[in-house]
Amino acid sequence: MADRALRIALVAHDAKKEALVGWAQAWSEALARHRLCGTGTSAGEVMEACPGLRVEELLSGPKGGDLQVGARIAARELDALVFFPDPESPHPHENDVQALVRISLLADIPVALNRTSADHLAEAMFVVRGQG
Repeated sequence: MADRALRIALVAHDAKKEALVGWAQAWSEALARHRLCGTGTSAGEVMEACPGLRVEELLSGPKGGDLQVGARIAARELDALVFFPDPESPHPHENDVQALVRISLLADIPVALNRTSADHLAEAMFVVRGQG
């Protein structure tokens, strides 16, 4: 991939927002060089914890934010998805969550579903590219 700004979506269920924020803090210097978007409070909490990051705020997940992210993936407007779902709680918008993962697979973009996979993804995107 060329040395251009990547377009990365940041999404987390309520019980996983702290994990997403912690990951964003650890990678904030590298993330600052890229275009970020996030659903509802995920975007807001990342920006609050990482003042150097600008995250475009989309709707909250249950109110259409997951669909907004999915539409951007389908339109080839995102390069990666960092999505920390909560596997221990049922979600009323579970179909939207499944659709988000499905469109990511169809579009063949990298998806990180937990801290470890997000670290590996960041290393591949930023460190290998000399940006970390």
